[in-house]
Amino acid sequence: MPKTKFQEIIFTIMMVFVMVYAMICYNIALNTGGMDNTVFLSAFHEFVIMAPIAFILDFFFVGHFAKKAAFRIVDPEKENPFHLVVVISVVSVAWMCPLMSLAATILFKEAGSQFIAVWLQTAALNFPVAFFWQMLYAGPFVRFLFRQIFREKEKVLTAEKNLS
Repeated sequence: MPKTKFQEIIFTIMMVFVMVYAMICYNIALNTGGMDNTVFLSAFHEFVIMAPIAFILDFFFVGHFAKKAAFRIVDPEKENPFHLVVVISVVSVAWMCPLMSLAATILFKEAGSQFIAVWLQTAALNFPVAFFWQMLYAGPFVRFLFRQIFREKEKVLTAEKNLS
């Protein structure tokens, strides 16, 4: 997927947008007792706070850890490379969900003396949704968009190289 640092930044921004926005919508719906059209607009108020946190966590910490873990588990030369993508996604969700739930608990929930319990409940409610959203929708969608964006640039670079 991403081959350069610039591509890695773009990929992370795209994934953060799709994952964080969806998870904020889900959490607002949980807190208000259901989903309605106002949730989609309300989510942007939290998004401006949570997206930078998610980017920093994923780009500087979790993403590197997930890749290292995946390469210890999967040998892309012997196995289907898609297995590497799956393991990176699983490890990312396994770390990002509790960390982002911690951030949300600190910033948006008035947990008080019940902080640990509220954080654990938040993570437990978020994990299955984050996992399936990542594996079935966000991951495939962002990878597809990313390929479309950078395929054109690679074609142009290859054509320029062939002309010289």
